[in-house]
Parts: sequence; structure tokens; C-alpha cells
Amino acid sequence: MPETFQLATDFIPRGDQPQAIQRLVAGVQAGEAHQVLLGVTGSGKTFTIANVIARVNLPTLVLAPNKTLAAQLYGEFREFFPDNAVEYFVSYYDYYQPEAYIPQADLYIEKDSSINEAIDRMRHSATRSLLERQDVIIVASVSCIYGLGSPEAYHGMLLYLETGMEKDRREVLRKLVDILYERNDVDFHRGTFRVRGDRVEIFPAYEEDKAIRVEFFGDQIEAIKEIDPLRGKTLRTLPKITIYPASHYVTTDLTRRQALAAIELELAERVAWFKEQGKLLEAQRLEERTRFDLEMMRELGFCHGIENYSRHLTGRAPGEPPPTLLDYLPRRSLVVIDESHIAVPQLMGMFRGDRSRKETLVQYGFRLPSALDNRPLRFEEFEARVTQVIYVSATPGPYELEKARGRVVEQIVRPTGLMDPKITVKPALNQVDDLLGEIRRRLTRGERVLVTTLTKRMAEDLTEYYRDLGLKVRYLHSDITTLERMEIIRDLRLGVFDVLVGINLLREGLDLPEVSLVAILDADKEGFLR
Repeated sequence: MPETFQLATDFIPRGDQPQAIQRLVAGVQAGEAHQVLLGVTGSGKTFTIANVIARVNLPTLVLAPNKTLAAQLYGEFREFFPDNAVEYFVSYYDYYQPEAYIPQADLYIEKDSSINEAIDRMRHSATRSLLERQDVIIVASVSCIYGLGSPEAYHGMLLYLETGMEKDRREVLRKLVDILYERNDVDFHRGTFRVRGDRVEIFPAYEEDKAIRVEFFGDQIEAIKEIDPLRGKTLRTLPKITIYPASHYVTTDLTRRQALAAIELELAERVAWFKEQGKLLEAQRLEERTRFDLEMMRELGFCHGIENYSRHLTGRAPGEPPPTLLDYLPRRSLVVIDESHIAVPQLMGMFRGDRSRKETLVQYGFRLPSALDNRPLRFEEFEARVTQVIYVSATPGPYELEKARGRVVEQIVRPTGLMDPKITVKPALNQVDDLLGEIRRRLTRGERVLVTTLTKRMAEDLTEYYRDLGLKVRYLHSDITTLERMEIIRDLRLGVFDVLVGINLLREGLDLPEVSLVAILDADKEGFLR
């Protein structure tokens, strides 16, 4: 396993890339905290950043403003660094309805979500890589500023096994339960273990198609094998293995007992306060809900919505920021913010939106006040956790330019020599049928087309209309899951279909060299993110 980044590419830096790489590397090595890479569209900014990462050799977090761009960057960096750890860390929810209360209607909305198992596995793989090696690139969305389990607790709960080690099998099983693996002798899947005679088989939370078999002889570990979980076939024999927890919110028994005592104390104080205010309904509601959660944590070590008690579980003081992915990064690391003109305002706004919803839940007795500390980082807290940042954008915002203080590296000349696209403005009167003719002209040359619309409904209707006319067309918008978006973009490039219709495509920062026509319908109309 290499400890340095090995850039694998046949490309050679051209145009403005060589001087941009040289200046950015010099800035990082000189300890510059903020730099801007101002590069026009199509100038190869990702390739420039890949060269910078390879030369400075620092663990790197690449922050993208949305999941689609994050997926594209993840794919590109995996191609550039096939022998290094390139990981993907975005929200693992396919669907997420946050817990909320609307006082005007006396309506409580329970948290409802659907977790994508594949992305959850990738998140576990990301934190594991950060704890195990130096040659790591994490491509993340703004999820990286949301609360995650404490890295100290996560690292402190590892299960280390070695061939020849004296280890009571029952102790191993207890430890697996402590780090939130579930025993399941029938349905063996990620995050579970099963026992077959003197063998214990573990399916780690961070693996997709590999499990671990530990063979005992009495109280001694006789062999450790990596196996195919479906066929049970041995893939290789391992001298030792470290099993990481099945959840980032894992805690030791002592920490959990201390947290339960602290929650009990806060509950008593808050219930007393509600009663003093004459708010008996809120007092009863809070006591019932919290005591149910406490009982679940005592019996199972977990409860629905356990993240709302994260302040107690991590031993933080009131108001102290939660641990996040940034706390798993080594202190000496590099942060790259792609499309920073979009990502920086996103980072600035996350805290306020989350706070207002939770304050209502606390006010009406649905949550303890400590739930307010289960939150994304404030922007100033994010700033305090990153030591060196490169902002990447064709149009950097005032914040980035102010922070860089003149350390702006321009990348204007494209390595391919491509010119800016020709812009044509046409009447909107017959735009759909006029566009049909333009699309057919492109298809005769084997080229692809992007179409942006005002609404999701229009994107779907236009897709159906063109499909009925025999075109190979798909749509892409927020109802499409993260992994499906990646597949749609890939299929467009491979020619599985020719036309992609969406709403926000031009702001994604997508790299689609096969596309020769971008059509903006109703271009004179204003809309969200237009």
C-alpha cells in the first residue's frame, strides 16, 4: 500500500496548467492558508488539482456543492489515483423528512428517511481510510460539516484480531455487539456477524463484497480469512485484521452510562422548568419521549434519533461544535472547495436553517435543549478546522477573493485550445419543435445534447414528448437518487441515450465532452438557481 500519491495519467499539463500547478504547490508548501484557482470552463481545473495533490502529498478533502458533481469528481480522481484511497462521503439519505413541529396547526412530523446502503458503506470506508493511511482523497458534499460520531470513540472501539492470539470467542462476540454489529445467522449482510461452530464470520460495515472468517481452536485464533460472503469461498488468508464499528455513533459502556445520567439530569431540569411555566402538556410529552429513548439505549445501546443526544454521548459542553468528518482529517491536510462560488454560501447557510427547526421542537417539549447541539458547523467553526484551502471556480465570490489576498492563480488558456461556445438567442414561441430539429442535426454527427427547463414537471413532459418521437432521452432532477444520477451521466457519455433534460444542469460543473449543444428553454424567465 503506497503512502504517497501516484498520479496515473497519459496527459501532460498544457496551456496555463503548468504555471497554475507550480504556483499552487509553492503556496501550499509555503503554508499559505487560502488560494484561489480561477479557471475558465474547460481549462482542466480537476487535472491541475490532481497534480497539486500528487506533489504536496497531503491527505485531501475535496468539497463539492452537490452530489452529482461530487460523484463526477470521485470518478475522475479514482482514475487519476488508482493505487491510492479515493473515497466518497455524501449524505446517505435517498429520502429525508426531518423531524418538525408546526405550532399553528398543532402538527408534529416525525423524522422519516430512507438510507442508501451503498453510500453508507462508502462513508464508513472513508473514515476507515483516514484512520489507516495518509494517501487519502475524500470527495464530499456539505454533509462533511454535519455531526458524526467522535473519532476518538470510533478509533477506541476497534476490534483487533491476529492469528495465534489467545482470545475467548465469547469475548469477541460481546465486542462485536458493543460496536453495533448485529448477530444474524440467517441473513448475512453488511453490519452483521454469524456463528458457525468454531467459526465467526463478520461482514464489515465498510465492505461491499468481502467478509471476514475467524476460525478458533479453543480460545486461540487459528486462522483469519477474507471470504466471499455469498459463496463462502476463501479469497485470501490474513495474518491480522482490524474490524471498525458498524456505526459512527458507537460509544463505550462507561461513556454510555455517563451520558444516560447526564440526560436524566437535563430531563429533570427541563420538566421542572415546564411545570413552573404551567406547560404541563410539554412536560409530560418530553418526559414520555425521553424516557422511552433512555430505555432503548439501556437495553440496545441505540435508539431512534440517537443523534439528538450526541452532546451527552461525546461529552461536549453546551454550545460546543459536534465532531464531523473534518475531525477525522489529520491536522496537516489540504481542503479543495470546488465551484466555491456556490459551495461557500451553502456552508454559510446550513447552521441557520437547522437551528430554526430545532428551536421549535425544544420549545414545545419534543426534544431536550441539548438537541440544539446536534447541528452542522457554523461557518467560523468550519474555518477554524481547515488549515489550507484552495478555492476552485470560474467565478470566485467576494469571500474567496478577500481571503486569498491576491493569491489568485489564473488558468485561462485551455489545454485543448477550445474557444468559448457560440451563443444563439431564438424566440421561445416554437422552442420545443425548433429544438427538435437542432437535436436531430447533432445526432447525425453522433453528438449529445443537454436541455435545461424551468420545472421538474416540464423536464418530465418534454422527455416523454421527445421519447414518443423516437429520441433516446432521459431526465435528471432532485427526485433521482444519488447513485442513479451517476449512472445517468455515465450512460449519456457512453451513448446509451442522446439527450439529457434537467433543471439545474448548467450549475453542476459537469464535464461532458460529448455534448455539443446546450439548450436553455425559457431563457428569459427567472427561476430558482437560474
